[in-house]
Amino acid sequence: MKKRRLGSTGPQVGAIGLGCMSFGGLSGPTTEAKSFTALNTAWDIGLTHFDTANIYGPYISEQVVGKWIAATGKAPIIATKAGIQRDPDHPVNNDPAYLEAELDRSLQRLGTDHVDLFYIHRREQAVPVEDVAGLMGRLIDKGKIGGWGMSEVSPTTLRRAHAVTPVRAIQNEYSLWTRQPELGMLQECGRLGVAFVAFSPLARGVFGRTIIDPDHPDFGQFRAQMPRFQPDNWPHNRRRAEAFHLLANEYGVAPAALALAWILAQGDHIIPIPGSRTANHISDWQGADAIDVTPDLMAKIAAILPVGWAWGDRYSESQSRAPERYC
Repeated sequence: MKKRRLGSTGPQVGAIGLGCMSFGGLSGPTTEAKSFTALNTAWDIGLTHFDTANIYGPYISEQVVGKWIAATGKAPIIATKAGIQRDPDHPVNNDPAYLEAELDRSLQRLGTDHVDLFYIHRREQAVPVEDVAGLMGRLIDKGKIGGWGMSEVSPTTLRRAHAVTPVRAIQNEYSLWTRQPELGMLQECGRLGVAFVAFSPLARGVFGRTIIDPDHPDFGQFRAQMPRFQPDNWPHNRRRAEAFHLLANEYGVAPAALALAWILAQGDHIIPIPGSRTANHISDWQGADAIDVTPDLMAKIAAILPVGWAWGDRYSESQSRAPERYC
């Protein structure tokens, strides 16, 4: 797989990374053995950047990744995150003491004393982001992290934080059905030399091997709350997704690979991190970095999925409490 740099001063990683949220069971039940098989497949096709978080499980995803590293002796570039709490009155915590304590616990679960990238999972507005950036600089000096990042934040937050301690990566949702980063964040990351890590690049399963079905028992409560999957919106979104799947078949590639190729074509600093708990879905991503997204192919994709095509918001009202909106 082709390589991309994780920020201007960060390590080289596979152009596509692996989101490890599914190993925590959010997308349906799984086992440690199945997760190990998925991790092996990801590694074998060139995915060298694994993204996890303390909240995935909680704790299970980090534990699985740590056990896999110990069992195989592989050395992936690891990113983890902290800041989301299961507390409805205080869902996001950016207190520096809390973040460092959570990092220490994550390091224990991962079986290491250092991670390459540590994110605040969401920004707490009551805590100045400059204070968070100062903490991250101290964590870098202590050798606990190689670099830091933020998830679901705005270009303004990035600029403020980067001025204190340079940011290695921003992780926001980006896919063919979520295009907000094109309205400033992709450009700001490129200007500052910050990697843009695109989570949910397959649109929550819409561009997977088969189109995700809200009636499937593994659909999960998290997706079930999203307006785009509600009965008034989903039939419209499904018809568009079906047309995209037909286009992928016309070109002889997996729909997931085509969706990832489209993202890779948007900028050399963009690294998508699709996630799956199964090896067969991960194998569909192989070769996405080699697809030639010609102007003709780009035009065909745009005709099927023009900017703003998706019916409904990407998050429900309750899910929208923490992500920063900037447009």
